[in-house]
Amino acid sequence: MLYARPLLAAILAVTLVGGPISPAFGQDAPQNPQAAPPKGATPVVPVSLGSSKYNYSRAPKAFPNLLAPYKPIKIEEPSLTNSPRIDQLIRDGKLELSLQEAVELAMENSMDIVVQRYNPWFADTSILRTKAGGFGFATPGAVFGSSTAIIPFLNYDPLITSTFSIDDRNIPVNNPLTSGTGTGLSALARLVLHTSTFNTQYSQGFQTGTTFFTTFDNTRTSSTSAANLFNPSVQSSIFVGFQQQLLNGFGRSVNTRNIRIAKNNRKIADWAFSQQAITTVTNTIVAYWELVFSRENVKVQQQAVTVAEKLYNDNKKQLEIGTMAPLDVTRAESELATDRQNLIVAQTVYLQNQQILKNAISKNPLAPNLVYVEIIPTELPSRPEAIEAPSFEEAAKEAFVKRPELQEEALNLLNGEIDVKATRNALLPTATLTAQYGSVGLAGDAPMRGATTLVSSGIPIVDANGNPVSVNGTPIFAPSSSSSITGTVHTGFPDAMSSVFHNNFPDYSVSLNLQIPLRNRSAQADNQRAILTQRQLEAQLQQLKNAALLDVRNSYIALTQDRAQVDAASKARELQQQTFDAEQKKYQLGASTVYQVILTQRDLINAQGTELRALANLVEAKANYERAVGRTLEVNRVTIADAKTGEVERDTLIPGTLHGQVVGTEKLSFNAGQK
Repeated sequence: MLYARPLLAAILAVTLVGGPISPAFGQDAPQNPQAAPPKGATPVVPVSLGSSKYNYSRAPKAFPNLLAPYKPIKIEEPSLTNSPRIDQLIRDGKLELSLQEAVELAMENSMDIVVQRYNPWFADTSILRTKAGGFGFATPGAVFGSSTAIIPFLNYDPLITSTFSIDDRNIPVNNPLTSGTGTGLSALARLVLHTSTFNTQYSQGFQTGTTFFTTFDNTRTSSTSAANLFNPSVQSSIFVGFQQQLLNGFGRSVNTRNIRIAKNNRKIADWAFSQQAITTVTNTIVAYWELVFSRENVKVQQQAVTVAEKLYNDNKKQLEIGTMAPLDVTRAESELATDRQNLIVAQTVYLQNQQILKNAISKNPLAPNLVYVEIIPTELPSRPEAIEAPSFEEAAKEAFVKRPELQEEALNLLNGEIDVKATRNALLPTATLTAQYGSVGLAGDAPMRGATTLVSSGIPIVDANGNPVSVNGTPIFAPSSSSSITGTVHTGFPDAMSSVFHNNFPDYSVSLNLQIPLRNRSAQADNQRAILTQRQLEAQLQQLKNAALLDVRNSYIALTQDRAQVDAASKARELQQQTFDAEQKKYQLGASTVYQVILTQRDLINAQGTELRALANLVEAKANYERAVGRTLEVNRVTIADAKTGEVERDTLIPGTLHGQVVGTEKLSFNAGQK
């Protein structure tokens, strides 16, 4: 017992000084593994699609700049000007583009990408907020912003609350005896009180459902009352305690629900960004080949106009010499007018397609250096190698693994399971165990008194009948002690703290608070809604699978049919070329006419246009098939990391690489083992 009080004082001092620091590391402890998907769904593996230029899931560090957490961070304004590469590719007022360059420019400049890039960053802020114990924000594509369960709130960020107050009061005295102002007052008096308070409390919640708190309270009081032992007086106290949720809100799996949902929503934002990148790349490829076709189609239509003009002029000459009927001339003139109309339509489509591609590869199509630039595609459509999966079933499996919307729904399903478990816990009553220990000290100024003497109090001694007792006729009065004040004993805050640390006045408290909501309808509604949402998500996942199967099937059929169409168009063009060559030879031998040669030449031009259209359809069908099975990014050498930063690497081969380093290799698949 000799060392018990000093040891207890040391423990209290360490708690007071180190309490606000050491618990701060508790909230970053490893989390439990995420809950498995519900029965009937295949386990989901987390995925990382690459790194971002910024990470808003981390707050500014408090060291060495202690004011950093209380200042807003600087976020750059969006870049709305075209990338410098456009200027580098423009020569003599023309922008010559290969397909790969068009895709890369789209990744750098597409406004769809610029806008979508913010969603992963928004999801980062949800992670930051939930790490502090708050609720996450809504994320595009995510069903849950946070859990719907009503769980006792815990603040995972340490919180220091300080109170400084000064209170001066003049209280009218109604009972002089109890107020300590004396009993001889015959008029209304006042009691003057002056109180200064300096209190500090530290508190922090933890993911186990625990809240730790410690308080350091100091009060200085002075008054005009003579009844106080110390005047002025200083009272100090230190209390250390905790609260633990025993039912509702107990355990890490419940209290980390919003953090896990926010992290899943970050992955959903990644997949949504991936979907936007796939859409942008596919649209750019289609726009590029449409521009190629429309440009070549203008040439075809120009050739048709040339042929029609020659036919019309030849017919006019024959009409003049009387070897042709006027109706044939009229028919040739009508054909020429039709071909000229077709040329105007082709030129219009070419200008429109040029603007569509210009919008796809630039942030500002009206930029002075771009608005009047003509885009010259440097590639022509050619028959691509076969890229189809060996079977439709294999293509469907590939789509299930790679299509972003399916991965988004799988993560929503995982979030739904988290919410179901949290709302199940919220059905329980709230039982809070609170325990605290403290020590109190009191000190102040007290009068120093001299020797005590007996004097008459002036109050007579009476007998049983209330008559004064006298001796020899002299009344007897009750004695009273009296001592003179010789000085003042000065004690204060150090003496009060010494009393605290020596545990002179210990204080213990344990309580159990139990709240039982009768009928519990609110929590029942939350749990039922969570289960219904989970069942709906399961149905939606199957719905998305069916839609993906249909998309793969249609794109698979379109690719196969367009490949056959190219074969047929190429064969027709070859035969028409042979027909034209034969007609030319007949004309040279005098067995044909100019009219027949021109007709066969026009048929050859039409066959060339049909083949060109078939080739363009084929390469576009290839792009749509790659989109349907989720290959778009890897086939076109685009990475998610590039798209997020707006910077294109020259040698990017697979999604999830940046500067030659793999930053995310896991694949999120909910259909593993599906045969």
